[in-house]
Amino acid sequence: MHISEDNRFFQEKGKLFSEKASDIAFIKENIEVLRDVIRFNERRYYVMNDPLIADFEFDTLYDLLKKTEESYPALITTDSPTQRVGPGFTKQFNTVQHLVPMLSLENSYNASDLIEWDRKAQELSGMDTLNYCVEPKFDGASISIIYENDQYVRGATRGDGIAGEDITLNLKQIKSIPLSAAFSTYGIQQIELRGEVLINKENFKKFNEQLAEQSLPPLANPRNAASGSLRMKDAGMVGKRNLEAFIYHIAYVHYANHKSEISSHSKSLEMLWELGFRSPVNEKKIITGIDKVIQFCAEYEAQRDNLPYEIDGLVIKVNELALQDKLGMTTHHPRWAIAYKFKARQATSKLLQVEFQIGRTGSITPVAKIQPVPIGGVMVASISLHNEDFIQEKDIRIGDTLLVERAGDVIPYIVKSFPELRQGDEMEINFPSHCPFCSAALIKQQEEAVWRCPNYQCAAQVVERMIHFTSKDAMDIRGLGDANIRKFHELGWLKDIPSMYELPYDKMMQMEGFGARSVENLKEAIEKSKSQPLYRLINALGIRYVGETTAKALAQQVNHLLDLQKMNREELQKIDDVGVKVAESIYQFFSTTENSEMLNKLEALGLQLHSIKKQTAEGTLNGKSFLFTGSLLKMKRAEAEELVEANGGKILSGVSSKLDYLIVGEDAGSKLEKAKKIASIQILSEDDFIQLIK
Repeated sequence: MHISEDNRFFQEKGKLFSEKASDIAFIKENIEVLRDVIRFNERRYYVMNDPLIADFEFDTLYDLLKKTEESYPALITTDSPTQRVGPGFTKQFNTVQHLVPMLSLENSYNASDLIEWDRKAQELSGMDTLNYCVEPKFDGASISIIYENDQYVRGATRGDGIAGEDITLNLKQIKSIPLSAAFSTYGIQQIELRGEVLINKENFKKFNEQLAEQSLPPLANPRNAASGSLRMKDAGMVGKRNLEAFIYHIAYVHYANHKSEISSHSKSLEMLWELGFRSPVNEKKIITGIDKVIQFCAEYEAQRDNLPYEIDGLVIKVNELALQDKLGMTTHHPRWAIAYKFKARQATSKLLQVEFQIGRTGSITPVAKIQPVPIGGVMVASISLHNEDFIQEKDIRIGDTLLVERAGDVIPYIVKSFPELRQGDEMEINFPSHCPFCSAALIKQQEEAVWRCPNYQCAAQVVERMIHFTSKDAMDIRGLGDANIRKFHELGWLKDIPSMYELPYDKMMQMEGFGARSVENLKEAIEKSKSQPLYRLINALGIRYVGETTAKALAQQVNHLLDLQKMNREELQKIDDVGVKVAESIYQFFSTTENSEMLNKLEALGLQLHSIKKQTAEGTLNGKSFLFTGSLLKMKRAEAEELVEANGGKILSGVSSKLDYLIVGEDAGSKLEKAKKIASIQILSEDDFIQLIK
């Protein structure tokens, strides 16, 4: 039986068991088939990361088996899915701390960045010319491994750099990681190594071909495939992914009796190679002087596609270890190493058609559907065209050949069209004058580039608002996600936000795929959402320009949500984080009769509209306001914001004269440029912020 036939077989059997859940005789007679159905779906979910049924459908089958075995203990077998023990399919990996923090590398994108870095290295080292070891920056999953007394004892993911997930068993499946190595011959008792797990291009291609032969969707790219493989719940399956591990750095060493003298980074790579590790000995190059490094980087980037592995740049390291010690490191990156990042990946494709999508605030977004094309290992088929101005500026027509790139190897973006390649049958993109969903005439504010549907009752907007309302950062109603909201809307059960609290659960249980347990779980999640704090409800309402930070500020200003109806625009602007534009949006929302009726109905249904005021913490940041931009390296954004509030500070959502501090991480955007124009705002790095907190 082929896998595709297995899919159909087990899907049909799963539905049959759901239908006959009350037929005890049938369940007892076919209990082993039920176990096979569950095992099959466990594999689809945990191993292949490609489930064929919804979570609640799986839970229904599992609960059916569990209850049957509890009622008839004689039917229990040791290999039943209900009897599983050990790490095979655990929900979580334990967190373990690295012996030495895994720091990030400073990034460079051009020759001038490298020249400046070299100048600083020369200045700190007192050397006129430095020797560098240049090696590939592998595009995989970072790992840390520990050996004690020559034995492999632990492996972990990078995690947050301080601690990672314990994946010791999974890394044991990778044959390029030796289970023992003679470190004792160098006097080493304990050592922590750093490396990268990846799948080479050929193995990745073969694996996707196997998936295609089995009618399964291909994996997105080698990097995600490697990262996902390391976190597979079944360690035995990891060995079948043909993963490889390059070990490129010694992070920590504890010597026993004698100390082996290794004078350079390149010598350490050679030692690792001799001990059986796949270190980049053959890929590295020792180069004297930054000018030759720059030339080598350009040559290497040109042959990037010919390499057996996906790489996204080169790493340049000061070769002499004594100089590395002298240069030292900052709190988040070593001064003796830098990453040279390659340019964004690009490809050409043809624009087939344009679809117009609508958001919860009525914004109309054109989406380009192109001939699927691989860019940086990912198959790209849809790209946002942003707005009408973007289409006109880029002179994009249906049928055009387009230059597409993934900026930062992540977000698809149309760089340009090629008018010179037109054949004459290309068609201009006609932006609709009326909503594609409700036919209302579209409007565009003078200061905006976006067309909007003004019909608040537009079905497409209503659905998007309900999806936002249930999202994790809003009311967090699990089980009532995108698919179910659309399904219930089509059935007429959901027509607006209050109707979520009036669902016909009795009818729901009569639907295929909705068992008593899943319906009860959904009902509990909906009831639980009624007690969410007021700021979550404000955020969930989807008021334009009002996110979580502004929602918190509004909740702190009122005793009851409807108190906002009594505030005029000027009063709203006095609230922290509320400017002219935001105040106007809030005022318009609470001035609308339909919204007032909706809020009154929500309160009648039991939702919490009163504000439970959060006491302002006392601390060193009392009265100071903060905003974060860019990516933080030492902590998550939410953690940093909690630190501010714990020390008496406030978080704002935008740059204005009310802002005291802008904390700038990597890849900071327009907020930084705007803040530079306001003299009263202090701009701090992440390290500066940490010092301020201390």
